[in-house]
Amino acid sequence: VQLQASGGGLVQAGDSLRLSCVASGRTFSTYAMGWFRQAPGKEREFVASISWAGYSTYYADSVKGRFTISRDNAKITLYLQMNSLKPEDTAVYYCASAFRGTASTQVADFSSWGQGTQVTVSS
Repeated sequence: VQLQASGGGLVQAGDSLRLSCVASGRTFSTYAMGWFRQAPGKEREFVASISWAGYSTYYADSVKGRFTISRDNAKITLYLQMNSLKPEDTAVYYCASAFRGTASTQVADFSSWGQGTQVTVSS
């Protein structure tokens, strides 16, 4: 599957952004999806994931209550609504498609990755 993420940008602390990830080349609705991020000098880390039908979601503790993952299978699009952004949220954000339909928090459970979109939060 090919994944194209968009929606990143430069915002101030407290602002909101919505990331989108459009999929093609694979049955989008069959597989779980996730968002990960990578800050300079750090490893890629889990942000949020959602099961194939959207009934199950998982969040990293650092974003719980501020970020919301969702998907529209009819539009083959994954979203990440990010509210109350903090400078520590600054990173390149990647969307990913999982091997299976169940949501996961592990990088190893995801088979396809988008190119990433930069989110920068200034204080």
